[in-house]
Amino acid sequence: MEYLDIEKRSFQIITQELQERGICLPKEEELVLKRVIHTSADFDYVKTLCFSNDAVKNLKKLIKNGADIVTDTNMALAGINKKVLAQFGGQTHCFMADEDVALQAQHRGMTRAAVSMEKAAEIDKPVIFVIGNAPTALIKLYEMSTEKDWTPNFIIGVPVGFVNVETAKELILGTEIPYIINKGRKGGSNIAAAICNAVLYQMQE
Repeated sequence: MEYLDIEKRSFQIITQELQERGICLPKEEELVLKRVIHTSADFDYVKTLCFSNDAVKNLKKLIKNGADIVTDTNMALAGINKKVLAQFGGQTHCFMADEDVALQAQHRGMTRAAVSMEKAAEIDKPVIFVIGNAPTALIKLYEMSTEKDWTPNFIIGVPVGFVNVETAKELILGTEIPYIINKGRKGGSNIAAAICNAVLYQMQE
């Protein structure tokens, strides 16, 4: 079978299983949730993935207006469909491996993820923050939004793990920042990229 045939069949199975479980997804969020399930084979995301009001609509508007995407891992960066994003004037960035970020992190006793968020905040255009690995990135975004006259345009926050992960997600959930956040320990760079691609593919169509 061709890859596209396998993907199409996978989405058919996901739709069927959701129906069998009596789950009806909100129309605006449906394709995001299905792509996350497709990526993870985990139906728990239906219960744990949280969307701020008009989240998908706001995300589409930002992309349409040429917003850039900043990730906290090169894995998420690699997984995002840059060709579609570029059609709207957007670019992807990951500053985690930058020498200046590493030096600052060491000098200030911070994680590179936190410092890279500071660097991303200096981009002079709308930015969508896509966090799939580092809870300290979410915590830094929260701190900057409360301590400075600056607010992230959008946060996709799905870091995975056991240390500070749930706390970091709850911080963003308690703000007015537009978000897609997964409650609990689950997530990852692949999930972060899947959320981006679900929206990008809708816009391409």
